Amino acid sequence: MSAIQRKHKDRLFQKLFGDESNRKNLLSLFNALNHTNYTDENDMEINTIDDVIYMGMKNDVSCMLDNYMTLSEHQSTFNPNMPIRGLMYFGRLYDKYIKRNGLNLYSEKLLKLPTPKYFVLYNGDMNTPDIVDLKLSDSFIHKDENNHFEWTATMVNINYGHNNGLLNSCIILKEYSILISKIKRNLKNGLDVEIAVNRAVDECINENILREYLISHKAEVVGMCITEYNEQETMYALKQEWFNDGVETGIRQGIEQGIEQGKEDGLKSLVKILKKFMSDIDTIYKTVIEDENFSDVTYEQVKKYYDSEQ
Repeated sequence: MSAIQRKHKDRLFQKLFGDESNRKNLLSLFNALNHTNYTDENDMEINTIDDVIYMGMKNDVSCMLDNYMTLSEHQSTFNPNMPIRGLMYFGRLYDKYIKRNGLNLYSEKLLKLPTPKYFVLYNGDMNTPDIVDLKLSDSFIHKDENNHFEWTATMVNINYGHNNGLLNSCIILKEYSILISKIKRNLKNGLDVEIAVNRAVDECINENILREYLISHKAEVVGMCITEYNEQETMYALKQEWFNDGVETGIRQGIEQGIEQGKEDGLKSLVKILKKFMSDIDTIYKTVIEDENFSDVTYEQVKKYYDSEQ
């Protein structure tokens, strides 16, 4: 199946920040992420690419303001390949920009392009730091010794209770985070997804959280959230992952790339990836030896590479 699909289902994040009618929300998000204080949403150009859709979900919002091109993607599951996706996405954005402005790539004059800003807004269940830099170079089979090629996705944990400064700077994002946290709480308490979503929406309305939007679009919001959580549950069941969703891909890539060059390189790659999400060396060691390729690795070997990544 192609990674890019023409049909998609909108997600609540995209509705709140990507609709033309919600430009103020997007400007608030832009300011919060970039630490700016722009006030006129009409100065902002929404340039989201309509036909770039992954896994049937449309959760990306792109805009340009003051020659800054910002892409924000919402993710409820961790994906270590976001830098690759971002690089491809920005390639499309720059191609669009160059054509629209009649720029000549073959000119002897240096072209000036809007400065890119790429954010992944994560609210999955993995316990991640507030900010994690995901780097394209982590995918390279051979290390780029001169650091000539890099593309970074700044993953921002927007689960309620994380990045309070950011959430307080963008109230709509904060209230969205609260709504999602209520849904998760209800699901953990064993409620059926439909009941969990409806109850969370009603609570938010009563507590003046996204009140106006939820009252006006309640049926649509409930439908979007139910669909999203049902799809997540199905994906978990099908994958039968031995580790948290999405991390396995990054771990396996690190292992495979390293094993091609020797077991020690594979171990080093694995420890480097795990350390992005686990600060405790004991937990990292237990995770390492769960893999059959490294079942005989010693604690001291893991510690060596753990310490080298300080």
